[in-house]
Amino acid sequence: MKRSRTRARLARPGVAAVTVLTAGALVFGASACGGRATTHHKPGTSHEQATGGVGRLLTADDGAGHRLRQVGAEGAPAVTIAVRPDSEDGWNVHVSVRNFRFTPDSVGGAALLGRGHARLFLDGHPLARVYGSWYHLPAALVHGAGGGTGLTARLYADDHTAWAVDAAPIQATTSLATASTQPTAPAAHRPERPRPDTILEITVSHGRVSPAPGRTEIAKDRIVELRVRSDRADTLHVHGYDKEARLPAGKTATLTFTADRTGLFEVETHESDLLLTQLVVR
Repeated sequence: MKRSRTRARLARPGVAAVTVLTAGALVFGASACGGRATTHHKPGTSHEQATGGVGRLLTADDGAGHRLRQVGAEGAPAVTIAVRPDSEDGWNVHVSVRNFRFTPDSVGGAALLGRGHARLFLDGHPLARVYGSWYHLPAALVHGAGGGTGLTARLYADDHTAWAVDAAPIQATTSLATASTQPTAPAAHRPERPRPDTILEITVSHGRVSPAPGRTEIAKDRIVELRVRSDRADTLHVHGYDKEARLPAGKTATLTFTADRTGLFEVETHESDLLLTQLVVR
């Protein structure tokens, strides 16, 4: 009996040592597992506090209630949008991005440069949130939004702030009308008019521009067509190209030109001095 008790006493330090080592390993292991970087903010902190100073949060919003997060033009995210009719219903929308990655697994987290999602707007009305390059736009969704033709893709951070450059949302706009598959016959005794590569449809009403002024990237030597409808008489002007067109009140004016110069060019109205959009020609 004495020999058995002695063995028990000798065994206890070993057990205690194993217990301490195990507990230490659990603590260390938990710390190591928790060291993986995450884009989500901690409870009790705001998205802005978790960003680490990514960009500059502006007081202005994108026109849809999302605050602008401004970054420098160099290396900033960029987006282009194209549509084509679907054989069954609606349109297939292609959202191409540069310096940007879709991160559906991090939505609601902190803003990280070059990450997030896109939102689609139809003549300024929100349609859908997009987490990839392709999106099927049903005709019923367009009708439910009240119809329209100007489809805009705008880039957002994971915390739902809108990425911006020079206080303008990073976005691109195209027209659903140009996606029609119905053939059109050229006018008799008249050369066929070249089809524009990029069409921007803009509406000015009561001093507000729709869609909100953004930035559209255009390849050099592509044909650009501006379709602007204003509720008051004005003049449309494209800086850098010195292109102008009269804007009759309540009517749509069309201005077509070839983007044969590279740089950043602003499109505005003369009398009301409103910024309509910015063209980046590369």
